[in-house]
Amino acid sequence: MGAIIEVKGLRKEFQIAKRKEGAFGAVRSLFSREFTTKLAVNNVSFSIQPGELVGYIGPNGAGKSTTIKMLTGILVPSGGEVRVRSLVPYEKRVENARQIGVVFGQRTQLWWDLPAIESFELLQHIYKVPPEKYARNMARFKELLGLDEFIQTPVRQLSLGQRMRADLAAALLHDPEILYLDEPTIGLDVVAKEKIREFIKEINRERGVTVILTTHDMQDIEKICERMILIDKGTVIYDGPVAQIKERFGKQRTLVVDLEPNGFGDDLAVEGAETVKREGNRFWLRFNRDVISASQLIARVSERFAIRDLTVEEPEIEGIISRIYQEGL
Repeated sequence: MGAIIEVKGLRKEFQIAKRKEGAFGAVRSLFSREFTTKLAVNNVSFSIQPGELVGYIGPNGAGKSTTIKMLTGILVPSGGEVRVRSLVPYEKRVENARQIGVVFGQRTQLWWDLPAIESFELLQHIYKVPPEKYARNMARFKELLGLDEFIQTPVRQLSLGQRMRADLAAALLHDPEILYLDEPTIGLDVVAKEKIREFIKEINRERGVTVILTTHDMQDIEKICERMILIDKGTVIYDGPVAQIKERFGKQRTLVVDLEPNGFGDDLAVEGAETVKREGNRFWLRFNRDVISASQLIARVSERFAIRDLTVEEPEIEGIISRIYQEGL
């Protein structure tokens, strides 16, 4: 099966007006304007297969949202090619809109003063969703997202978590093949985030929806995506499995051990590990899993100290990505 999204050598430049200095700088700028060029996306290429869950991540200003806007047809590229199911998005905006769903965490496609149910009904008519499909989708979304608890409430009165659940339902009412998610869990509490993540995975399993996710929450990437595209300064610096990044940069684990309150000093001084933190009787021991296994380290600690409790912490991908930015690939 061919790629559902194909991007080749994509570029986007923005012309930014330079403000003239001095008391009358703004007035002079009206008659004589100078511009600088900002390269937001530079020679980005990737292809995405149907049904993939892809994390598209990078620091602020890396070019993530600019890329998504070109994929949706909102922005016209300065160079390169982009095709979504063989369509050029900015040339066929209406046709492209019918095959995609979009959720921007900071914005809503719902009508602010209307109850959520009326927004859904309006979107049904906008997308020309047949009544039986609409009823089937709404029943499923109510089940997965718990919409009934707020569906009659005006959107402006919804909590952020409720609005995000409603926005996800709205984006998928017309059964799009592709779902673009831009910071879908931003500002949500832990419970709300988990509900959103589970819904995304279930829709992907159930309907084969292709998902492209941009986020600053690395837990989203770990729990949802199998593939990650890492972009920095407008250029792709990694495209591959999330597990491969964790394997390559996530060899440092931490043994958190609670000891009985006697017989130890400030540093456990266990061979093969480094004490990186201590709080009372609890110690954090960092170790390289290629040098020593967790079971070996636990055995060495237990030979010398009385252990009350312990756990092994896996490296979080947020720390791994930070290392990549600092040290490079």
